[in-house]
Amino acid sequence: MKNFYQEGPVLTNTFRSDETLQKVLKKLLPEEAQKTALSHLDHLGERAVTDMLIWAQEAEANPPRHIPFDPWGRRIDEIATSNGWKELEKVAAEEGIVATAYDRKLGAFSRVYQMSLLYLYSPSSAIFSCPLAMTDGAARALELYAPDDLKARALPHLLSRKSGQFWTAGQWMTERTGGSDVSGTSTDAHPFTGSSPFGATHALHGTKWFTSATTSQMALTLARPDGAPAGSRGLSLFYLELRNDQQQLNNIQIHRLKDKLGTKALPTAELSLQGTPARMIGGEGEGIKRIASVLNITRIYNSICAVGHMRRALDLATDYSKKRKAFGKILMDHPLHRVTLAELEEDFRRSFTFCMYVSHLLGKEEVGEISASQKILLRALTPILKLYTAKKAIQISSEVVEMFGGAGYVEDTGLPRLLRDAQVFSIWEGTTNVLSLDMLRAFEKEQALPVLMEYFKTCKSMKDNNPAFVEKFTNLQNILSKLSKGTPEDWETHARKLAFAVADLISENLMYEYAI
Repeated sequence: MKNFYQEGPVLTNTFRSDETLQKVLKKLLPEEAQKTALSHLDHLGERAVTDMLIWAQEAEANPPRHIPFDPWGRRIDEIATSNGWKELEKVAAEEGIVATAYDRKLGAFSRVYQMSLLYLYSPSSAIFSCPLAMTDGAARALELYAPDDLKARALPHLLSRKSGQFWTAGQWMTERTGGSDVSGTSTDAHPFTGSSPFGATHALHGTKWFTSATTSQMALTLARPDGAPAGSRGLSLFYLELRNDQQQLNNIQIHRLKDKLGTKALPTAELSLQGTPARMIGGEGEGIKRIASVLNITRIYNSICAVGHMRRALDLATDYSKKRKAFGKILMDHPLHRVTLAELEEDFRRSFTFCMYVSHLLGKEEVGEISASQKILLRALTPILKLYTAKKAIQISSEVVEMFGGAGYVEDTGLPRLLRDAQVFSIWEGTTNVLSLDMLRAFEKEQALPVLMEYFKTCKSMKDNNPAFVEKFTNLQNILSKLSKGTPEDWETHARKLAFAVADLISENLMYEYAI
């Protein structure tokens, strides 16, 4: 054992090594759709462990820098990013990570195809998947609500496959007064009197405390027009472009980059809008209603990236378990280690099948093939999916870091980043408690609970009397029986427990349906 050096984990083509992804897609996609999707996914799976991995490591090693002034004292507020970060943006454009959903070449299955691409892209992207989530959300909002001239200006960029033409988008909602609770938004929108290339209607004034993807070309934000009432009802949605034709910031001042727990390669800034030209999207006071379409997209992105993160952590742990020897055996030959890894794999498979089901519902909605009950399911399940996958990603990442022992705690192995980056999934796009309450809103406003229960009563697991499903269904019924006699406060108190019970049940059925 003298001069022994442990061999570290090695990744191989992440599509070919992923049996769960292949099985689910072969079950879910029609044969013709498979011909289009699977070869592309195989290609991206190879990039994820070759050029993308190198660029991701470079981006992590060289985080963004804020340059407030030029050498002569002029305020420029540049954010310098690494070559690796720029190359990962090019990959996103070339591989159509956003565009694939809007080509709709696979009809209702286009979102399944796109989200599978994102799933392979995200773990090797240094979290460039975050700007892509907001880009996709912005594209959907503009597609639904923007006037034709603004669609013609922005959508070709947001959906471009050419790196020089591709735009990303920011989502600037968070202010000092709160994150998920935007009712206290203090950004004002005054009538705009000048001219702008995108037909600005208002000038925005206010501070945005947390803006991710601050190197994007455009952003969507909430603001309160003159005379609008306080609270959420007074907010409107606005489109802005960060820079003018001379590439100067449009009356935007960047105060600082945030020093975050993880996602270090992602530029996240605190900034002020100081008369920034913007154009209202949708009617006045419809901001919360219009931003819902963005949140649906970004929450599903968050979930897909979470399962991609789980898969990457488990790939590293599995490879290492086959080469690390301890107590006279390879780790994989120790029964306790093997069963621990198997339990984590099951959590991953539950999360993955849940993601693919919701992605398919989204695809069906976007091409007009969704039924009324499925539309309600999509509304109710999206927050549940997001909170469930986020928590599973943290749990799996923690266990995987632990499996590596001391090496998992050493920074230059890259393993500690798994745990740091995982924590963001439960914070972005709504915390666990916020999302649990959003589920209750869907139950109340859309009457989603009866629809959900009907789904469970008619699903394959129930028809086949799957014992694991029946046990979980009985548990859910017991929770609901107790809550049916309770007050609204009781429902809120147990919302989190209820959300996880629903997630466990639906994922149990999907695992059974997909036979994985």
